[in-house]
Amino acid sequence: MNGIEEEDPIVYEIAVVVPRRNLKLENEGYDCVEVLVNEFGNVGFIVERVLGLHDEFIKLAAPLETLGIVAARLHMKKTTHIGVDLPFEWEEIEAFMRQPDGSLFSWCERFQCYRHLIHETVNKKNSDITLKFDGKEIQWEPGESLLQRLELEGIVKQVFPLHDETKRKKLLRSWALNWWDLTAQPIDEIYVYYGTKIAVYFAFLGMYTRWMIFPAAFGLILHFIDFGSLKLLVFPAFFISIVLWAVLFFQFWKRKNSALSARWHLNFSVGASHGYKLSGREWNCLQPPMELVKDSGIDKTKEKEDLQRYEWFGYLRRFRNDVIVILSIICLQLPFELAYAHLYEVIESDIVKFGLTAVYLLAIQYFTKIGGKLSIRLIKHENNESTEYQADSLVYKVFGLYFMQSYIGVFYHALLHRNLMTLRQVLIQRLILYEVLENVLENSLPYLKYNYKKFRAVRNKKKREKGSTGKIQFATRVEKEYMKPTYSASICEELEDGLFDDFLELTLQRPVPRAAATIGAWLNIFQFLILMSICTNSALLVWLYDQEGKWKIEPGLAAILVMEHVLLLIKFGFSRFVPEEPAWVREKRMKNATQAQDMCSKQLLRSISGGDKAFGGYVPKKKSDRTNKSD
Repeated sequence: MNGIEEEDPIVYEIAVVVPRRNLKLENEGYDCVEVLVNEFGNVGFIVERVLGLHDEFIKLAAPLETLGIVAARLHMKKTTHIGVDLPFEWEEIEAFMRQPDGSLFSWCERFQCYRHLIHETVNKKNSDITLKFDGKEIQWEPGESLLQRLELEGIVKQVFPLHDETKRKKLLRSWALNWWDLTAQPIDEIYVYYGTKIAVYFAFLGMYTRWMIFPAAFGLILHFIDFGSLKLLVFPAFFISIVLWAVLFFQFWKRKNSALSARWHLNFSVGASHGYKLSGREWNCLQPPMELVKDSGIDKTKEKEDLQRYEWFGYLRRFRNDVIVILSIICLQLPFELAYAHLYEVIESDIVKFGLTAVYLLAIQYFTKIGGKLSIRLIKHENNESTEYQADSLVYKVFGLYFMQSYIGVFYHALLHRNLMTLRQVLIQRLILYEVLENVLENSLPYLKYNYKKFRAVRNKKKREKGSTGKIQFATRVEKEYMKPTYSASICEELEDGLFDDFLELTLQRPVPRAAATIGAWLNIFQFLILMSICTNSALLVWLYDQEGKWKIEPGLAAILVMEHVLLLIKFGFSRFVPEEPAWVREKRMKNATQAQDMCSKQLLRSISGGDKAFGGYVPKKKSDRTNKSD
């Protein structure tokens, strides 16, 4: 979905949904939908109206010039050809880098411009404007966004991004239906179409899938081959190789992430990114530091005190919330997990154990949802700088639930009962049942929701047209997209959490882009899991060697202890050995920095030579003046 150029066909990227009505009944005053359509045209949109069975769809497209003017108005920073991010200027369009598909703006940038434009439909008069909708009067106040007013009144049902069918079908052929190479990903096309965060997510998954071939093959060999007495040597070798594999994988992922950022000209940090929403209902954060500075006036001491108070109150709120989450996990989830582990240990029937595991997996789905809702309530009272920080905070909190679910069995079955066979059985049953359950939910729920919406729309259409007996079908693509479930990458609807629940393989509404250049909190979580794997696998090896539970420091146990420390040293030292940034990325960055410095130096010298234009009154003295003064 490129920015629209003169020779390009019109691509409608946003749809606004309003109820379908008979406009002949609207004879008095202004019709609010007609006014909204006119306002969209006034701000520069190309508008097309489509009638559905039950609703009307207002499709919006923005010409390239409109996007450029808005980007300049928003002081949107874009990468120039010398690698420096500068505020966009429409008159200097040739100075800025293009996207991989040749378009000027990325989907994230275009979405930000769309969001600004649709909320620019404000009442510019000094008095209220009375609008009409089905006989109801609506007061449009001065300076108020018409879209927000209609959302509050329930007239605008939804605002959502539209699929570009040409590019979607191309991605379907080259990606989703490409059975010849299951690991191949058109990552540049994914970035152009879905935005940065989803492209980085799939780049990570693709690399992770390819790298999983080695541990999967090694694990299968250990599972199907009986090594006999050699297992005391093979198991430590497997453990060491898996830890080294994880350390290597994440170090090389950082290199790939850096290369993707350089290829896509992503020089911003996650903290500087914004969470974009089309509707006017934004996250209610606390007062930001800049507002504190403005409110405090010119008193520098007061400014410093306000900023320090804001900073430390934020730390205290975050610490309080983390304590609440940890205590909730210990007091509520831990007893539930221990009860499941104990019942699994004492039950003898394998069928009953299998049924217990199924009930347990269904129960933890509700535990996770409750934990997510509690985390959302707590995050609302934190001083998070952006949507990405809020999402990371949610990931950290909910990860505690998943960590307890994953590791309590290891500690219980292996530490207390020293029953590795039971532990293996639990893990295999949970893996199989969990994957089956997740796939059923991911494939069935969106499909059922879509068909239920279609059924309701057709039923309502038949009720309005009682004499109709023929088959009613959806005639427009936009109505079919509206009927599809809204994209959700979250355990809670209020805030996306960094792709916890992934429905991307389904044909849903196009997701809202997120400008995140990394996998965010997940990178820190995976690093933590590497440390935990070193500790837990070392403990499992100790239990394997010390089956009698004497805990004597014999040569075998001492070797395990030394091995643990060596692996921890390797984990922390390997980041120094393999740089996170490829050489070509580092060379390109240094070259761009040198070019930028040279250009700034030349511009600065020209400004100094230009006298009072640059330095407010400073006029360099002429050589003759200096000579006369010295005489």
